[in-house]
Amino acid sequence: QVQLQESGPGLVKPSQTLSLTCTVSGGSITTSHYYWAWIRQPPGKGLEWMGAIGYSGSTYYSPSLKSRTSISRDTSKNQFTLQLSFVTPEDRAVYYCVRGDGYYSSSHYDYWGQGTQVTVSS
Repeated sequence: QVQLQESGPGLVKPSQTLSLTCTVSGGSITTSHYYWAWIRQPPGKGLEWMGAIGYSGSTYYSPSLKSRTSISRDTSKNQFTLQLSFVTPEDRAVYYCVRGDGYYSSSHYDYWGQGTQVTVSS
């Protein structure tokens, strides 16, 4: 059973950088052929795919967020990390880390973290 757990600050100030970490257990983030992605859901809105990192370390980003999004990983800790810079109130959302079968937004995601609420406020 694969488990994913998000961690990071629940409150970020405008213009600052949000950093979230996903800790994976029950499976390796380097195992073929899985991809590890970040998805968010603003209040009252739908899910938004942000980007992913593949089992080989390649990264993929949503065109709308690419300029300020970075996904990395630490294989020794079996973790991957999201950094979202220059945050605004529109970035307020529940952020999920997930496992998928592809590097695109319409991939199938079989395992999800519980999600973590992030608020942007001064």
